[in-house]
Amino acid sequence: MEDFWKTYLRMCEEGGVEPQESVVVHLQETTAGQCSRLDLSGQSLSVETCSVLARAFQKETIFTEVLLSDCMLSEEGAKILLTGLLGNNTVKILDMKGNNLKSSGAEALGKLLAHNKAVRRMVLEWNALGLWDDTFSLFCDGLASNSILTQLDLRNNQINHHGASELALALKCNTVLEVLDLRWNNIGLLGGRSLLEALQKNKSIVQLEMAGNNIPSDILKALEQTTGHNLERQSTLRESRNKTQVLRMEIQTLKDLKGSQILKLMEIIDRQRDEIGHSNRSALIQIRQLQEALNERKSTVNSITAKLQMTEAALALSEQKNDNMGELLTRVRAETEEHKEQHNKERKKDEEEYACREGKLLREIQDQHQTTVQLQLKLEEMERRCKSQQQQIFDLKHELTNSTAEFKLRLVQTEERLETEKQRSKQALDDMDGLRQKEVEHVKHHLEESERVLQERIFKLEGQRIQLEEELSKAKAACVTERSQAEEELGRVRAQAHLEQQEHISSMEEKVRSARSSLQEVQLQCSQQRQTIYELQSKTSQQSTKMDGLRRRIEELQQELLGKDQEKVAEVSKVRVEFLEQIGHLQAERTAQTGLKEKINALERELKVLTSNHREVLLDKEHEMLSMHEKLRHKEAEILRMREDAANRASYLQSAILTYVQGSPVGHYDIPKK
Repeated sequence: MEDFWKTYLRMCEEGGVEPQESVVVHLQETTAGQCSRLDLSGQSLSVETCSVLARAFQKETIFTEVLLSDCMLSEEGAKILLTGLLGNNTVKILDMKGNNLKSSGAEALGKLLAHNKAVRRMVLEWNALGLWDDTFSLFCDGLASNSILTQLDLRNNQINHHGASELALALKCNTVLEVLDLRWNNIGLLGGRSLLEALQKNKSIVQLEMAGNNIPSDILKALEQTTGHNLERQSTLRESRNKTQVLRMEIQTLKDLKGSQILKLMEIIDRQRDEIGHSNRSALIQIRQLQEALNERKSTVNSITAKLQMTEAALALSEQKNDNMGELLTRVRAETEEHKEQHNKERKKDEEEYACREGKLLREIQDQHQTTVQLQLKLEEMERRCKSQQQQIFDLKHELTNSTAEFKLRLVQTEERLETEKQRSKQALDDMDGLRQKEVEHVKHHLEESERVLQERIFKLEGQRIQLEEELSKAKAACVTERSQAEEELGRVRAQAHLEQQEHISSMEEKVRSARSSLQEVQLQCSQQRQTIYELQSKTSQQSTKMDGLRRRIEELQQELLGKDQEKVAEVSKVRVEFLEQIGHLQAERTAQTGLKEKINALERELKVLTSNHREVLLDKEHEMLSMHEKLRHKEAEILRMREDAANRASYLQSAILTYVQGSPVGHYDIPKK
């Protein structure tokens, strides 16, 4: 605030302009108050002061509200001040009430609306922006391109129906303005219709003030209805946004839970891998010990001659053991193939069941995209579990194959060593007959121990395989339970959606019935008014016939008087007396006729008033019927949109189920072949 005051004085000194005392005093007061509101209302600002303020506003300030009401700004001063606010990014509220802004002011305001990106509320009451249509069209062009302003006050600006049409074109393009005040202008019927047409396309205005504009009541009601629809639409949009935010948070929590579960599974897998590595290291240590023992036996075999027969027997035993191991491997392979066939059969059965369920679901599914997302997340989780379990099975199978290959290599090495030992033992056969039996017993004992260790290792591997099969069965059961739960959730959501749709349809039918009943009442009133019009017309026809009879009677009397004048000259006095009497009667009848004429004119005026009222009532009812038809059309569009959304969600759910069936976890249970 203090910086702005200094900049104001400095710019006045640089431009050679004498600062206004009232402005300086007000800036000092605002500096002492430490507020972000610049209030210069009622101060008469000169052009030089406006230019200095414009240059000060071009720099960064902390003012968010600028009040310039009743400042008696000239056209040039207002234009300079508004051009200074073009690049300002801090002023949010601008009040220029009662400054008599006209053509150049309207043009400058249009440029401000087109280029400024900060002003959200603008008060332009008691100006004359609507006097010139060309400049007001520039103001409307700026409003059309604006994307920040939410509140606009245009009271008492002499806006006519042309300005209202330009403003309507601007409102068709503007999607941000929410509050518009047009009270006490001269918009009229045409301007009201153009604004109503614009509000049919504009969905952002929720408050429109139109009092004192000579607009019919039906158009005002239609404008209020459209703004009410916009308000309801924005409230529904806010509710939907809040619901989507809540759903996103729930989805994020579910993702976090699934991530924690996956991390736990990874930790369990790492532990199992560590245990397997520990067992492999212990097995390698034992193998090294066995190799060292074999190396020691090589040195002893060089001095033994009778070892040949025992080694041959050991070879036979090892061959038998290899045969047994081969049989075991074939059995294991046969069992795995049987398991594969069983899994394939179960998968086919599951696929058939899924196809049946899919057909049922395709007939019954409605708009529940949230459940599909949850099912997809669960499917991905189960696929990750199945993949991890499959990886464990593959690792175990790989270990089995590695162990069998290592045993085969050891047997081949022992055979080669035995062949070399046979050649060496033939030379020392005669010297080692006594030590043969002891060495044979020792070798038997060693082979039995190695056989026992191998059998224990095989039993352990079979136990691990059984545990893995049990885990696979548990995972399969969990998948089945989760699918059943998902189907139950789908059924509940489907029933709820069906009930909501029935309630909505019933409410719409009640509204249609009420509209029809109101139409019937209007038609009855119209028929009654028509009957009254027919009665009045019949009365006027009767009065006209009476007038014609009186005229004919007057003509007959005049003819009789003329004949009597020609025939009877002597009885002139008597005839004159009688004629005067008849003239008196005729004058009375004429006065009666004039009274009847006045009554006829009054009746005709009443007829005109009744016909005008009847026409206004008919126009009101037609507008009401049009609004009701428009509401029905909007509701039908909403129902169609809801049905399309339901169809889209059903298609999404169908695709999700198809992908789930095609990539079901049963297919991941196959043990990969090495």
